[in-house]
Amino acid sequence: MIYSMTGYGKGSISKNKTTAEVEVKSVNSRFFEVSLKLPSILFPYDYEIKEFIKTKIQRGKLSVVIHFKKDGVENGFITIDKNKLLNHLLLIKKIKKAANVKDEIKLEHLLSSKEIFTSQDAELSKAEFDIVKSALNKALDKLILMKKKEGAELSQDLTVRIENLLSNVAIIETEFKKSINEYHNKLKLRIQELTGNVEINEDRLNLELALIADRADITEECVRLRSHLKFFKETLKNEKEPGKKLNFLCQEMNRETNTISSKSISTSIIHSSVLMKEEIEKIREQIQNIE
Repeated sequence: MIYSMTGYGKGSISKNKTTAEVEVKSVNSRFFEVSLKLPSILFPYDYEIKEFIKTKIQRGKLSVVIHFKKDGVENGFITIDKNKLLNHLLLIKKIKKAANVKDEIKLEHLLSSKEIFTSQDAELSKAEFDIVKSALNKALDKLILMKKKEGAELSQDLTVRIENLLSNVAIIETEFKKSINEYHNKLKLRIQELTGNVEINEDRLNLELALIADRADITEECVRLRSHLKFFKETLKNEKEPGKKLNFLCQEMNRETNTISSKSISTSIIHSSVLMKEEIEKIREQIQNIE
């Protein structure tokens, strides 16, 4: 089973007037990276949160946003700055006197000033941090489920492409056997046309043709390519973290296909090789998204 590196998950837990809400987004990356956006009250738990994420995700670039509320208040703890409150009251009285306003000072006049409220950082209790971890775990589970679904789609697409490549290898092997005989006969006929009635040393000619055929032999390359394709399919099904291994196999598949193209004396085989290289490139692009 393979997993995509892209996905999204959201989790929210509320308990005892405490709420934690977590959003997790994952995108492609060669390595494992985590970017955390935390309220200040969770800053001391940065390392612990990252280590928890590592137990569930192995590869990709993750963006994690955590919101924490206690008693309906963001970041959990709000206090009143009494000095700022008294200064604010004094300012209102001065304004009233200067403007000759006789209205009474009301509560909304004070609540409109955010300066009198301050966020007070405090330590979370174990129970409160457990709520945060539960919300994070819920978000990660949803992320993993989405990654699994996308991975299944990727696996199906890659399997179809590998089968197409195997079919092309079979075609190339058949064409190679035909092309050697055809090239042998054409070359022999061409030599006879050029030499006219001059007597030809058949043994020497056959030796030269055999050398040409040997240099154009792509049997080993086809065997190795089949082996890589077979291993690719096995890795898709059995490896826990196949991304890097599949990328290496793509490089080897491309190498063998290039060799087949350069050694071939058949335009048909060269054309098939070009199509195979295009298909391998599409596979390589796809596996960049595999964890």
